[in-house]
Amino acid sequence: MNTVSGKQRTIAKEISLTGVGLHTGENVTLKFLPAQENHGYAFKRVDLEGQPIIEADANYVVNTQRGTNLEKRGVKIQTSEHVLAALVGLEIDNVLIELDSPEPPIMDGSSKFFIEALEKAGIVEQEADREVYVVKDVISYKDDATGSEITIIPSDKYTITTMVDFGTKVLGTQNATLENLSDFKTEIADARTFSFLHELEMLLENGLIKGGDLNNAIVYVDKEISDATMKKLEKAFNKEKLSVKPNGILDNLTLHQPNEAARHKLLDVIGDLALAGTRIQGKVIANKPGHFVNTQFAKKLAKIIKLEKRNKVPSYDLNQPPLMDIHQIMDMLPHRPPFLLIDRILELSDSHVVGMKNVTMNENFFVGHFPGAPVMPGVLQVEAMAQTGGILVLSTVPDPENYLTFFMKIDNVKFKQKVLPGDTLVFHCSLITPIRRGICHMQAYAYANNKLVCEAELMAQIAKKN
Repeated sequence: MNTVSGKQRTIAKEISLTGVGLHTGENVTLKFLPAQENHGYAFKRVDLEGQPIIEADANYVVNTQRGTNLEKRGVKIQTSEHVLAALVGLEIDNVLIELDSPEPPIMDGSSKFFIEALEKAGIVEQEADREVYVVKDVISYKDDATGSEITIIPSDKYTITTMVDFGTKVLGTQNATLENLSDFKTEIADARTFSFLHELEMLLENGLIKGGDLNNAIVYVDKEISDATMKKLEKAFNKEKLSVKPNGILDNLTLHQPNEAARHKLLDVIGDLALAGTRIQGKVIANKPGHFVNTQFAKKLAKIIKLEKRNKVPSYDLNQPPLMDIHQIMDMLPHRPPFLLIDRILELSDSHVVGMKNVTMNENFFVGHFPGAPVMPGVLQVEAMAQTGGILVLSTVPDPENYLTFFMKIDNVKFKQKVLPGDTLVFHCSLITPIRRGICHMQAYAYANNKLVCEAELMAQIAKKN
């Protein structure tokens, strides 16, 4: 379930940086802007008509070739992961990212420059609480084609371990671990993207790395390099002379750490899992991660989080004195036993009401529903929710005893669990639209035994007795 962990954060002021897009080679300006509470991360394409916004959402991932690429209604964002990793790494919750191009600037192929810009802008706390998804069960996703697998297990904090193995002598097997998110800036942020020579040749031939000047990528030489290929690379990257270092990488740059590749893969995992849309508390173990498996896992996680949020059972102290007891309920509602199906009102406001009913074997409907297997009829659960909602609508008139309540419509009814003798039912009804002319349109839920048992959209109208 989601737990609250501190306050949400955004940046104090807007800040921009410029560079080139790795794949487009276009100059691009990226601007970080403060955003309101519960905004999350979103990209805004200021170069397009209407300045469309694409939320950082796993459901908008369209492909993962050479980066995590998002698309919403034909509008695209390429290679979003390094920017998102910086935001997560600094524990910033709400930011709008403006771009005048389809992709952020590649900078040096890491998150370092984004971290610097965000820290320069300053980080401020907001009023709203931050929700964190606490992992209670093991969740996994495996790509059988590649053997890549991501698993998350319960933990008291967000930690990530990546294990990479490309089956090449030049890179070999590497591991990286981030024990605390607060160490992202010093341990992970400056890990640069990398490529193998065979990939580079293909990308050059297809014109896909126009912005790559070899200052933003580690190139692992995984095959024999011919003079002709070397000349092509020197020309493409505007270098007079290139050579291969003893450790098997081109001499355009020096490794920051021996396991920089594994650290960069960890950076990618953090950026891609930001697309789940919620902060996470759990231990991530990523074996041979890549953007495809990362984003598929983020989609799975987002679906689980959404489902748990939807089915989250509110907790009420049933030992507290009720707001309304059975006598006060009977003063307001026209229903009488055996058709009065609520015992207490626990909460009441202008827009919601919470009621409860103790279900006992003495209920008259158990006589025939069913002999030897008592189950509360679903229609009576809906009726009990409606009676709870009736309290909400009747509380808006000065003389509720002179009114009757009539059903107008019931939609999207779902029964999730059986209701049995001994259960305590709690009903939560909230307005979908404001009450007008005595018409109440509400979303109703019934809970028992810490589970959602029934839900429905209800519409009722109160009318004066003749």
